[in-house]
Amino acid sequence: MATGGGITSIMSIIVFILISIPLPSSFSCPPQQKQALLRFKSSYIAIFGTTVADPDSADYIPFFQTGIWDPNSDCCTWDRVTCNTRTRNKTRTITELHLYNIVVPFSSITIDIFNPLFEIRSLKVLDISMNRLHGEIPEDGFGNLTWLVDLDMSGNNFNGSIPRQIFWLTSLRYLDMTTNSLQGKLEPEIGSLGNLTNLRSLDLSSNTLEGGLGSEVGKLRNLESFKLNENYLAGNIPEEIGNLTKLRELSLVRNRFSGGIPDSIVNLKNLESLDLSENSFSGQIPANIGELRNMTTLDLSKNQLTGLIQSSVRNLTKLRTLRLKNNMLTGEIPSSLFKIKTLKNLFIGGKGSTLIWNHKAKIVPRCSLEQISMPFCGISGPIPEWISTQKDLDILDLNSNRLEGGFPNWLAEMHITSIILSDNKLTGKLPPQLFESFNLSILALSRNNFSGELPENVGTARWITILMLSGNNFSGQIPMSICRIYMLLLLDLSRNRFSGDKFPTFGDIDSLAYIDLSYNELFGRIPVSFPRATKVLSLGGNKFSGKLPESLSSLSSLEHLDIHDNDITGNFQDVVPQLFPGLQVLILRNNSLKGFIPKMISSITSLRILDLSGNNLTGNIPPEIGHLARMRETLDLLPPVDIFKFLTEFQYYRLIRDYSLNDSVDDSLDLPLVLILEWKRSLQMISSQNLGLYSSLDLSNNRISGEIPTTLGNLKSLKLLNISHNRISGKIPLSFGNLESTESLDLSHNEISGSIPQSFSKLGQLTILDVSNNKLTGKVPTGPQMDTMNVLNYFSNNSGLCGWQIGVKCPGDIQLSHGPEVDDEKLSWISWEGTWVGFPVGLCSSILFIAYYRIS
Repeated sequence: MATGGGITSIMSIIVFILISIPLPSSFSCPPQQKQALLRFKSSYIAIFGTTVADPDSADYIPFFQTGIWDPNSDCCTWDRVTCNTRTRNKTRTITELHLYNIVVPFSSITIDIFNPLFEIRSLKVLDISMNRLHGEIPEDGFGNLTWLVDLDMSGNNFNGSIPRQIFWLTSLRYLDMTTNSLQGKLEPEIGSLGNLTNLRSLDLSSNTLEGGLGSEVGKLRNLESFKLNENYLAGNIPEEIGNLTKLRELSLVRNRFSGGIPDSIVNLKNLESLDLSENSFSGQIPANIGELRNMTTLDLSKNQLTGLIQSSVRNLTKLRTLRLKNNMLTGEIPSSLFKIKTLKNLFIGGKGSTLIWNHKAKIVPRCSLEQISMPFCGISGPIPEWISTQKDLDILDLNSNRLEGGFPNWLAEMHITSIILSDNKLTGKLPPQLFESFNLSILALSRNNFSGELPENVGTARWITILMLSGNNFSGQIPMSICRIYMLLLLDLSRNRFSGDKFPTFGDIDSLAYIDLSYNELFGRIPVSFPRATKVLSLGGNKFSGKLPESLSSLSSLEHLDIHDNDITGNFQDVVPQLFPGLQVLILRNNSLKGFIPKMISSITSLRILDLSGNNLTGNIPPEIGHLARMRETLDLLPPVDIFKFLTEFQYYRLIRDYSLNDSVDDSLDLPLVLILEWKRSLQMISSQNLGLYSSLDLSNNRISGEIPTTLGNLKSLKLLNISHNRISGKIPLSFGNLESTESLDLSHNEISGSIPQSFSKLGQLTILDVSNNKLTGKVPTGPQMDTMNVLNYFSNNSGLCGWQIGVKCPGDIQLSHGPEVDDEKLSWISWEGTWVGFPVGLCSSILFIAYYRIS
């Protein structure tokens, strides 16, 4: 035993000595490679320095702080540098550089800073992701890195085309250029892809690549992963895609590909994941899709596919996720889908589909589903009881079917994370045990026929993030316990019969961003306690009274405030100082506000929808209202408003991370119509999907006087401008010809004089023009759109107007040489002193007279 111990001690000493002896310099990285790294370091320090300017700030600390990459040490020991371990040639060359996220945020530099690195020809891994680099990828440089295996250029802002040299990297096994802003066409460079015979993984996702895929893509026969997500690629998928027989993953999500899915895709026997979602593919699902026996994920959602769900899908015995939602598929939903034992996630139906649910088929699932999303599948009757056998169920989405009956107790007791049953015909009360679940995160039951009071224990489900109960018959008070749902982000209780003047202390829910209590029977003063995070506050269509609470001034995140059709009093000029510049929508229609519109309205710089109609406002329209920037800008490029637009980035990603929220669930959480505007004395509903494209100004039905400020003509993005039913005088400004986006312009029931400016001929979007009941004279302007303005009632009670649109000949009009002259007395029956002639008769008469006038 002693001898063994002695040997062990001796060996330990030997190992210690060997470790302590430094490697000979010949085993260090080559000097020229070290110098390349040091030149890169020097360029970096010249731009960013080595220390933070303000030591007390929380700003980004530059990568090259004092002492890092010491020129007196072996570069193989440097941070983010890896060398090989082979020593046959007594050298350790650099094989990996992990230089991701080393650039100061919000900086603007080009990839030129990395040029020295292209001299390190032994590189196999190069990661320069998340550096916000801009400019074009250099044509020279990457061609030197012939041993490159992994290339990660994600999280940058590259533009221009992809240089051919990248496609000459014959050893490249992985290419990642995600989350860039590359511009240019892929098609001119795709021919060079044929040189990448050893390429295993190609990822060009999240760029702005254009063009299409050529047949040359079929030469990449060793490719195993091919991703082109989130670009602008178009055209067909070439049949040669079937040559990539080693392909395991093909993802073309969110592009503009069209045409059919090539039949050759069934040659890809090793394919495990096929994601062609969010394109414009048409035609049928390949009949032999079931031959891809290794498939675990098949996502063809959000396309224009037609025909049946192919019966061969049942042969995909390894399938875990099937997404076919939002196509134009028809026919019966195969019951065989529920016999795929491995199936976990099923997403079928959706908008555009006309699938049929076979109510006679007895469903006995062999699978254990975690996510079921089957909207618009024609499912009727009670909620299918076979769902109760799915013990691992996490998401249930059966919205927009024809479900009837009550909310089953067995469903309430399953502790599901997300339950989406909106747009059905469900009735009865909600069982209290539904809210005893600590898993429940999303509950969407809008537009059913549920009734009764909400269970008082609703606050027990403290992990709810989205609660949507709009469009039912719930009554009674809003339960006070709701303020204990500390994770709540979105609350929609609109269009019910909730009543009372006592409200939960919403201010205790720090994360609550969207609150809609509109169209109920709530009364009393407006609640004073709302969270600082509130972005949308909709209280219209209730019986609130009194002044707006001063606490509104604390809602610094507020973007949308709608309190129409209540009995709000006070002076409007006292309200404006409480509002923040970030407010985009302000609707106070049909209240009892007095006072005037103050000049400081222009301080609400983001305002794009302002509706103050139906109040008792006086004074002039301030010229400053024409300085509202968001009403001056064209909104055509703004994205549609969706349900998550109102959430902070943190809140949104928490939903994604913690509650498995995905696009398929997002599609099913459509908000109700969030905006109702007065349009030609009737209500116009603007859907949430179009709200981002809308801008309007409505000051009608007040007691505003003075002249129209010429600055209103600056509001080029307005879709609706209504200042009717006031006491406005003076002339119509020539600048109104600049209202290029305006579709409805109502100046009626005022005291406006002069003529309609000829500049109106430029209003190419105008569909409604009402100038009735004023003191206008002269000729109605002509032009492509103005020639369609021939509704007589919209010009009535202006005794001096003339023009062929209204059938009144103007003095000095040139007579045509053929046909009889029009006797002015024949037109004298048109009375501009009243509108007793009905609209149908007037319209028909005007058409007859216009035809007669043109002939003459």
